[in-house]
Amino acid sequence: MEAENTSYVSKFLLLGISEDPTLQPFLFGLFLSMYLVTVLGNLLIILATVSDSHLHTPMYFFLSNLSFVDICFTSTTIPKMLVNIQTQSKAMTYAGCITQIYFFMLFGVLDNFLLAVMAYDRYMAICHPLHYMVIINPRFCMFVVLMSSIVSALHSLLHSLMVLQLSFCTELEIPHFICELNQVVLLACSDTLPNVMVMYFSVVFLAGGPIAGILYSYSKIVSSVRAISSAQGKYKAFSTCASHLSVVSLFYSTLFGVYLSSSLTQNSQSTARASVMYSVVTPMLNPFIYSLRNKDISGALRRLFRGKP
Repeated sequence: MEAENTSYVSKFLLLGISEDPTLQPFLFGLFLSMYLVTVLGNLLIILATVSDSHLHTPMYFFLSNLSFVDICFTSTTIPKMLVNIQTQSKAMTYAGCITQIYFFMLFGVLDNFLLAVMAYDRYMAICHPLHYMVIINPRFCMFVVLMSSIVSALHSLLHSLMVLQLSFCTELEIPHFICELNQVVLLACSDTLPNVMVMYFSVVFLAGGPIAGILYSYSKIVSSVRAISSAQGKYKAFSTCASHLSVVSLFYSTLFGVYLSSSLTQNSQSTARASVMYSVVTPMLNPFIYSLRNKDISGALRRLFRGKP
């Protein structure tokens, strides 16, 4: 297959979840509903944490940032998907594809970092309560979020710039509903070894590191909770991190499920359907998990709707 320089690449074709024309109206309604629920639910979490003085704590500061990132995460993909379904077009411009890769990776990695920071916050609150307010202070919270954002931005920029160096073949169809980095690299006719190596290192350090931190934090939390003598004390300690643990389990189980299914099946569109779970469904369910399992959030939402401080 004859290679073509990237300067002549004008667009990619996103094949989406299904090419069946009879399913397109259903998919449009489904994803529009999920997107609106995601945006509204996470906005309510942000408004509740900002407006209620009881929630002006590090735990809810990180939660509001997570909700904001979840809105941005889904906004990088779903609106374009809805436009393509509505206009019956599969086209994504070359510049638009690179831009989507950048922001999708930026908010995906930042989501990962925030979940790890929230686990550390719960670890300090339960295992070292006397040092909690000294270490987890407002300056520390701002610093951690800022550094996580910078690292995520630089990581995404590196991958985007490396994709710009690739040359592509005449076949520019992506069997996905987004410009997913791995799928775009597979279309290249030039040497992709540097891209693949950087992707593997990214998974090890930027995904493996936070996962290791989360596992370590919860292993210490479990040990501390088991050392509490009273059942009520155990319940109170564990209830403070139950919502976060649910979100972490949902995010990583769906993420690992996608990459496990991609390694077992040759059907790329099946992988695209599975990726809906972590890229769309998880951000949509997070507000429900926190509002249903967290009394502080549910109370703040009730006060918000009633207009009471």
